[in-house]
Amino acid sequence: MVKYETQLDAIFTALAHPVRRAMLARLGTGDATVGELAQPFDMSMPAVTKHLKVLERAKLISRGKNAQWRPCRLEKAPFETASGWIDEQRSIWESRLDRLEDYLHTLEKEKGTRNDDE
Repeated sequence: MVKYETQLDAIFTALAHPVRRAMLARLGTGDATVGELAQPFDMSMPAVTKHLKVLERAKLISRGKNAQWRPCRLEKAPFETASGWIDEQRSIWESRLDRLEDYLHTLEKEKGTRNDDE
């Protein structure tokens, strides 16, 4: 469970920054070099590299080794992990909200019954 929690922390930390989300969106269209990922941003290459390292630590991307070209690519598994966690939370909260709705309807009926008795 600790490993799962640590992995989720790394994933959501990586997703928290708009530059990293933009890089992931770009990689969603296909593999890209560091230079291609850096192109839309007004930042130094060391800053770009730091963002890529955060994405790599979260295992959201991997970097290949093809001679001089080191393409970055998306990795599917961490997105499935995050999506699964979000789905679990959604299910829990939908169930809680359904129970609350049922309870409020019960209170409303009881209130209506009491007003009819008066």
